[in-house]
Amino acid sequence: MSEPAADDADTPKPKKLGSTALRFATAIPLVVVVALLLFYLPKWGFQVFGMLWIAICARELMRMTLPESPVARAWGLVATTGLGAVLLFAEHPAALPTAVLGLAIGALVAALARPLPIESASRRLGWLLGGPIYVAGTLACLAQLHAHTDGGAWVLLSMFLAFLSDTGAYFAGRAFGKHKLSPALSPKKTIEGSVGGLVAAALGAVALQQTLLAGRFPLIDAVLLAFVGAALGQAGDLLESMIKRSCGVKDSGNIMPGHGGLLDRSDALMFTGAATWLYVTWLLPIRG
Repeated sequence: MSEPAADDADTPKPKKLGSTALRFATAIPLVVVVALLLFYLPKWGFQVFGMLWIAICARELMRMTLPESPVARAWGLVATTGLGAVLLFAEHPAALPTAVLGLAIGALVAALARPLPIESASRRLGWLLGGPIYVAGTLACLAQLHAHTDGGAWVLLSMFLAFLSDTGAYFAGRAFGKHKLSPALSPKKTIEGSVGGLVAAALGAVALQQTLLAGRFPLIDAVLLAFVGAALGQAGDLLESMIKRSCGVKDSGNIMPGHGGLLDRSDALMFTGAATWLYVTWLLPIRG
């Protein structure tokens, strides 16, 4: 009876993928799918895709921030997707003010519908007001960006800024990191890593400016947009870290192995996309 046990002990166990390897293994097919969507989906198709994205991120955010109230979570999901639909599809000039008014009234009712301690009621009201703006207000920028001329390439630039900033910060931090960036929110992030992320994002932006977006905007704009967009993306990463720490959770969800939730993967892109949309919509026409 002892020999089989010995054989079992000697049998090598299959190695598990490390967290970094798992992240890359699951990210590759995701990148391929998103790239296909960017360049082959029509405007309305990408808007529908954006609505699904907003809904998933909203669900994750509300589950983290309002775990004690299914009714408040449901309203938060409805409010966020509703605001996203208005931002993506509505053309009537009164649609957005009406949606914002409905958001405010609904949040007020959900926060005060039953007696709660002041801290709990204030917290609930804050998330029901701020959550939809945080998720829908930023992610809708990506779908609006896609509707521009060369929209797929502009969205790809936003993704480059988020991905290269994160990747550059990781490797620069490992190689040179000595000074903590924000120990309370993300103990592993360093100032040196942050700078490395900005440089990596700038290189990626210049590469796209010379290829897919050749002649569409000046080189200096590519560098400045990369620095501003990547810095906002890093701030978005820290913001979500703050939210998760305040809620006592590690990940927003588990939709992707090695990546946590969709909100975890979107925290930087939400702000790099918003920065790119602002540039393309307002500054690029002035630059001519």
